[in-house]
Amino acid sequence: MAEEGFKRKLTATLSADVEGYSRLMGDDEEATVRTLTSYREVMTTLIKQHNGRVIDSLGDNLLAEFVSIVDAVQSALSQNSVSTIQPVFGFNPVH
Repeated sequence: MAEEGFKRKLTATLSADVEGYSRLMGDDEEATVRTLTSYREVMTTLIKQHNGRVIDSLGDNLLAEFVSIVDAVQSALSQNSVSTIQPVFGFNPVH
């Protein structure tokens, strides 16, 4: 049985969302959207720096694809790094 037109592709994915997004939106929608937009820009840059690409970013979710699991893990670690995020936002998002 020939599998014409079928290509197998192995990838690593990273999915991130905002903890307490509904509460944050209820507390201050404008500030939440502004902060989420800033975080998304930083995360997108870090994902690209680790050979990944953003597939989707709907609502509070961001989905990225990497060719290598090592790149995906390094990207995730860099996103959780206080030294990367803190200078941009002035606080420590890691709890």
